[in-house]
Amino acid sequence: MRLRIAIFLLCAIIVAVSLSIGTNRKAFCKGSNNSSGVKGMKNENTNYLTKEQGEFLLKVAREAIRQELFEGRLKRVPLEGLPEVFKRPGAAFVTLTKNGQLRGCIGHIVPKEPLIRSVEDNAIAAAFEDPRFYPLRKDEFKDIKIEVSVLTEPKPLKYKDAEDLLKKLRPGIDGVIIKKGFYTATFLPQVWEQLPDKELFLSHLCMKAGLPSDEWKKGDLEVYTYQVQAFEEE
Repeated sequence: MRLRIAIFLLCAIIVAVSLSIGTNRKAFCKGSNNSSGVKGMKNENTNYLTKEQGEFLLKVAREAIRQELFEGRLKRVPLEGLPEVFKRPGAAFVTLTKNGQLRGCIGHIVPKEPLIRSVEDNAIAAAFEDPRFYPLRKDEFKDIKIEVSVLTEPKPLKYKDAEDLLKKLRPGIDGVIIKKGFYTATFLPQVWEQLPDKELFLSHLCMKAGLPSDEWKKGDLEVYTYQVQAFEEE
């Protein structure tokens, strides 16, 4: 367990000062050790995706990376004829793993472009633009696994104090964004798998934002929550 947490922290604790609510800047996420298969979670998202739609997004992500890697340019999927859920503004993270280890992960928190475009753009960004890794090589393409996480729009979480905040968090369901001044960071819902304790979750999220680990106890953080549907290649 200690080793797992150590690997998690190495990937996750980065200062995310560029992330802000209402902008379309990209953010990085932590490593993923999820089991294989397509995963979906029903929630208050009216744009809920079916398993087949999730599998389609995985194919779109892989094809975008393949084209960029082997052809040097991306031919975008035409919007015409696609289901409306792909054409509406959507936010997505794309995570790459290799041999169970993080190989790249970049995404958007706030929807600013069609969901299909968010998947295409972040697939390429995760493969070639994540500053924590060197760009993906051709010989690695067959070895990577892809996960696409589709996010709902973040909603403010109102709370009275630290105790009330702990009561309102929903482990395994909510992704959480915290913000204080210029300091901000997010954890996807998948992070609850590594940090199931609410206090520990918030402490590491504060550190990721560049704040003291106990900053959440002061009760003056802006907090937003969102949900995710995660789809992963077999």
